[in-house]
Amino acid sequence: MPATILIGAQWGDEGKGRVADWLARDSYAMARYAGGDNAGHTVMVGEKQFKLHLTPSGIVQPHVRCILGSGMVINPTRLVQELDMLAGQGVDISPQRIQISTRAHIITPAHMELDGAEERARGGESIGTTRRGIGPAYQDKSARTGLLTGEMADPETFADKVLASVKQANKLLVNYYGLEAMPTDEIAAQACNAAQRLAPYLSETSHSINEMLEVGQRVLCEGAQGTLLDLDHGHYPYLTSSSAVAGGALTGLGFGPHYVDRVVGVAKAYSTRVGNGPFPTELLDDTGDRIRTAGAEFGTTTGRPRRCGWLDVVILHYARRVNGLTELVLTKLDVLSDLDEIKIAVAYELDGRRITQMPLDTAAIARVQPVYETLPGWKIDISSARRLADLPQNARRYVEHVRDLTGLPITMISVGPERDQAVYG
Repeated sequence: MPATILIGAQWGDEGKGRVADWLARDSYAMARYAGGDNAGHTVMVGEKQFKLHLTPSGIVQPHVRCILGSGMVINPTRLVQELDMLAGQGVDISPQRIQISTRAHIITPAHMELDGAEERARGGESIGTTRRGIGPAYQDKSARTGLLTGEMADPETFADKVLASVKQANKLLVNYYGLEAMPTDEIAAQACNAAQRLAPYLSETSHSINEMLEVGQRVLCEGAQGTLLDLDHGHYPYLTSSSAVAGGALTGLGFGPHYVDRVVGVAKAYSTRVGNGPFPTELLDDTGDRIRTAGAEFGTTTGRPRRCGWLDVVILHYARRVNGLTELVLTKLDVLSDLDEIKIAVAYELDGRRITQMPLDTAAIARVQPVYETLPGWKIDISSARRLADLPQNARRYVEHVRDLTGLPITMISVGPERDQAVYG
């Protein structure tokens, strides 16, 4: 059973890129199964910082083969830019190492423009998307009108099809939204150039993944965002447009569940969220500001400030169930080191009742009040800790309490942004 699935256990931005880099050390291949360049994973290797949006985070481990799976939506121009960035930092980006599924879907400039136009039209009802075209691309996929990555094998025909999608979108942008039309010639040229660059990477990736798994080679499966943003299992409509739970790895990459032996959940030692939607433990005070500043909580993709709050165990219980988590990784414990006391939400009050299960109804979750337990802080720099015994007593107590509340072993704790700043359980 050589497949590991890596899952965000909150609203995304949990630090999965760092954890993926760690898990990739013992993996033969790493495969991205959902989402697009709305995801942002940051990996630090010495003085080098890699900000990845489409390429699997294991790309910085020289031995790891990387796969962009069928469940993804891919902006070809942005992928070329990312590959060039990696090559400029000395990373091997050859087609022998990187495969792109022929069954993923293309994000065109039309999708991006429509995403922004729709968000602006919603006004105060906006979802808070990254405006990267993710939703419109998945919408076309579901409507069976999308453009497959495999069509980049013929760059000129591919450019014609992108051009047709732009011309169709221009009618809507001009006549419905009252916006300017997109420049068609420039877009067609960019699409052709990107397809020429990416065509050598195209592959039937489901075959490759199953061949690896059949001979026992470890495949690490990486998604985008987190459990609470999953299209089916989050709070509608404040979601992403793809599957962010463990089941998405199977459908997005095309292999069976009997290969899975680890489902690793990643959670920050506190909570963050980008965009609109319910957030029970959100801190709209100085403590929230202190956490945001200490944790550098600004989106890798958008630069938007993240909403910050206390750790929510009710949500972690939900993530454990819907994903079948086998273990938990706790990130950014060091961010809490400056606080006198730290709270954990262990239950909710809803309409006068205490509950321990997360309501799935969006209106109900917006009404809950968190029930907290308060633990003492440690007020000590923990960035040099490498063993659990190196942590101050109150920091160990916090970790152990999270372990006991979730019922999950905590196999890694990050205590700083560098690759080696981690405590292993």
